[in-house]
Amino acid sequence: MELKDYWQTIRRRWKLIVVVFLLFVAGAGVLTWQATPQYASSARIFVSTTPADTSDALAGNTFATQRASSYVDLVPTRQLADRVANDLGGAAANDPQSLRSAISAQVVPETVNIVLTATDPDPTRARDIAQAYAEALSDLVADLETPPGKRDAVITASIVDNAQVTSSPVSPQPVRNIGLGALLGLVLGIGLAVLRDLMDTSLSSSDDIGLVTSAPILGHINSDPSAVKKAPAVALAESTPWAEAFRVLRTNMQYVDVDHERRVFVVSSSLPAEGKSTTAVNLAITLSMAGERVALVECDLRRPLIARRLGLDEAVGTTSVLIGKVSLDDALQTYDGTDLSVLACGQLPPNPSELLQSQAMEVLIKDLRERFDVVILDAPPLLPVTDAALLSAQADGMLAVVRHGKTTRDQLRHALERVEQVDAKCVGVVVNLAPAKKSAGYGYGYGYGYSYAPTATDPGKRGNDRRA
Repeated sequence: MELKDYWQTIRRRWKLIVVVFLLFVAGAGVLTWQATPQYASSARIFVSTTPADTSDALAGNTFATQRASSYVDLVPTRQLADRVANDLGGAAANDPQSLRSAISAQVVPETVNIVLTATDPDPTRARDIAQAYAEALSDLVADLETPPGKRDAVITASIVDNAQVTSSPVSPQPVRNIGLGALLGLVLGIGLAVLRDLMDTSLSSSDDIGLVTSAPILGHINSDPSAVKKAPAVALAESTPWAEAFRVLRTNMQYVDVDHERRVFVVSSSLPAEGKSTTAVNLAITLSMAGERVALVECDLRRPLIARRLGLDEAVGTTSVLIGKVSLDDALQTYDGTDLSVLACGQLPPNPSELLQSQAMEVLIKDLRERFDVVILDAPPLLPVTDAALLSAQADGMLAVVRHGKTTRDQLRHALERVEQVDAKCVGVVVNLAPAKKSAGYGYGYGYGYSYAPTATDPGKRGNDRRA
């Protein structure tokens, strides 16, 4: 990823970054607020020898420096903790183990000074512990450094700075804690955003689609909840971004397959709920509004939606013509307010795939091609069933509808592979439900609900109509 890619990721995933940032800041604030204040008190010890002359002083100073580091190692010992506990009132009131965890010691660099620091929620007790440890360590050094039979120690550890009571706690530190929380939240938020972007295989840009197919992107259809509540002809006649997006799609369709005067296109998608039926309906109406002779044919013989969406009779249609029950002229219906001719599904058949690849279907498509300038075949999704691929082989091309941020690269790739397997082609891609500010699993959709029973009584029918 380049720097601009990171910036685009931040802009696209800024909500995730903000949420993680706020969570870490809030967490740091809660931990700081709940933490018990700790006070610190320090005592300083000077380690020295008693040299006889200047040369002895230099050697003694080196010796004392080396010994100071050894004395620091004595501070956390059990023996010293027992001494301090007795000095503070006995082991019953002062647990040696807790005293060992409360004290720390270090040698000041390039000196023979030892600094003992005690921390405790009580500032007075912190002072008492630090002072008691300083005195106990001084006594211990005297005991260890006094040769047998002698009264004076070779090295002395003198307390040069007694412990004092402090008024300000050393922890927690709100500014530091919240600052660290903010920094960690920002870094982790950006990291999660980048990781999510790298793992996200959904199609959300033209570049994503370009990685799958070289077919042109013919349109970006934004979401408009108010439009789906109106009759399609009424919504498409308005001057809205949604209606304009279909007019742009209509314009771009003029450049597709220009060698044929009369064209037949299949409209399909990878999986259900990506907007292929809505796109087919609105594209057909928009083409009809421009003066084209257009036929919209319902070829989803498993779960048809067009007739209900347009308020037409769904009892007679494609299946009626294919089995010779009625003629094409009798089956075609005109959508009110337009010159669009619609061939609904008709009765649901038990063998939709066989009907769509039958000789009768070829004759029907040929007849429609001779009658109309443009024929739009609304087909089922490509991945659950093979119907759309079979139709694409008889048409001039297939128009693939993808749902922005929902359809994945693998789903589109495998859908187009099905089209290519029958020597058909994808003439273009339409991005549905694209963000308004932009122009733009393998589950194979078995949840598509394909059954041989009508779903007209389904209470969620209208919601499905809008999404299909």
